[in-house]
Amino acid sequence: MALIATLFSLFTVSLCRSIPRSSPSSSPYTYATDLKIHDPTVIDVDGVYYAYGVGEHIVIHQAPGLAGPWKQIGSVLDKDSIIPKGDRAKPWAPTTIEVNGTFYCYYSVSNAGCRDSAIGVATSPSPGPGAWTDLGAIVQSGTGQGSEQYPFNELNAIDPAVLTTDDGGYLIFGSYWSGIWQVPLNDDLVSIDNNATRSNAHHLAKHPQTEHVKSQYENPDPLCRDTSGRRPVEGAYISYHAPYYYLWLSWGQCCDYDPRNLPPPGEEYSIRVGRSESPHGPFVDKQGKELTQGGGELIYGSNNDVYAPGGQGVLAGEAANLFTGTTGDILYYHYLSLSLSGR
Repeated sequence: MALIATLFSLFTVSLCRSIPRSSPSSSPYTYATDLKIHDPTVIDVDGVYYAYGVGEHIVIHQAPGLAGPWKQIGSVLDKDSIIPKGDRAKPWAPTTIEVNGTFYCYYSVSNAGCRDSAIGVATSPSPGPGAWTDLGAIVQSGTGQGSEQYPFNELNAIDPAVLTTDDGGYLIFGSYWSGIWQVPLNDDLVSIDNNATRSNAHHLAKHPQTEHVKSQYENPDPLCRDTSGRRPVEGAYISYHAPYYYLWLSWGQCCDYDPRNLPPPGEEYSIRVGRSESPHGPFVDKQGKELTQGGGELIYGSNNDVYAPGGQGVLAGEAANLFTGTTGDILYYHYLSLSLSGR
């Protein structure tokens, strides 16, 4: 989701090691970095780390290690996105992957609170700035090519993540409305087969439906309101740790926080997860409740100086590079620092 400019610089990227299976109730090891971006995606390229986040034309930071120091080195796009909708200058929630020597940066364009959105992609032979080609939209919702087809006619096409398996690549995305979805990508990883989307789309998660409350300030545009109620779940990411696939979610209200009127405790952003033996689900929490039925295990929420963690991703097998003597995966995320915000 979009973030108001006055809070953008206050979001800090943090890292935590996955909790040992032998002690599921223990707290994760955490490590705050000096990287201040919203909706981070982090990749390791031969021991050099690159982070991509919300900012003018998708900002790129580089560091010699996960702990930093992080330095901004440029941007993915050299001009506004070629997709003719939303905030084209500052695309949201990028996700960057590398496959066979090509780097793919998936991004979204939209306007806050509306589902007239699109997910696009840019490609490059290198992870840094200067050689990216913007290929435009892969999927759209609200308006645009394919937006009238199921499931795009009932979702919000933002917050992309991509999972690659032996069977191919899958685009995971969604925000509010009908929740989180997955569709297969073509072999080129930059397009989908519109004719096969209906039968191959998988519904992964959905926030429990809430009662809709009409307001005199409600946006009259039908693409900017959900008559069935607000369902705050987004920022999905799938990781694999044998033998399970893990679906990570940003759950709750993101952004536009008013220091004088914060959401009720527990309604702000937090990180939840479910797992499945299949990349297509169904994903369930510890109690066996499916994430499409409102399930989701709370992994990390507000605590001490950390407020509203979310926008998460996973670096597989990277724990030893940050936490000496440990093994496992790194969960990274952004959060609002209460001390930096003056509260």
